[in-house]
Amino acid sequence: EGTVTYQVFWTPSSTNTGNCIFGLQGVAIGDNDTIDVVYGTAVNITDAGIGTIEDQQVSPVSTAVTIAGSPAVDQQTYFQLFRDANAGTDTFTGDARVLGIKIFFTTDAANDA
Repeated sequence: EGTVTYQVFWTPSSTNTGNCIFGLQGVAIGDNDTIDVVYGTAVNITDAGIGTIEDQQVSPVSTAVTIAGSPAVDQQTYFQLFRDANAGTDTFTGDARVLGIKIFFTTDAANDA
């Protein structure tokens, strides 16, 4: 309840080996709360293209992403994943096709899900 880390599974559309930057941000929403809210601060990760089209790439694990909205038991968390292609350090010139993400979180009870 508060932070997660993540990894991106993706495939390049070109043989480019430039850096691709992904960002993730999250927000927790409780019962009877609006979902029209501001997400938490994004945490970016950088992964360099491997130069082979349609090979799966796995990014490094991010640093901690703080979930906005005062996360608590029985709340749903929404995530927003994006590519920050306008960042000056994103030099990957092709499309980054996201295959999936892995979210890492800590549990503190046997029935946490």
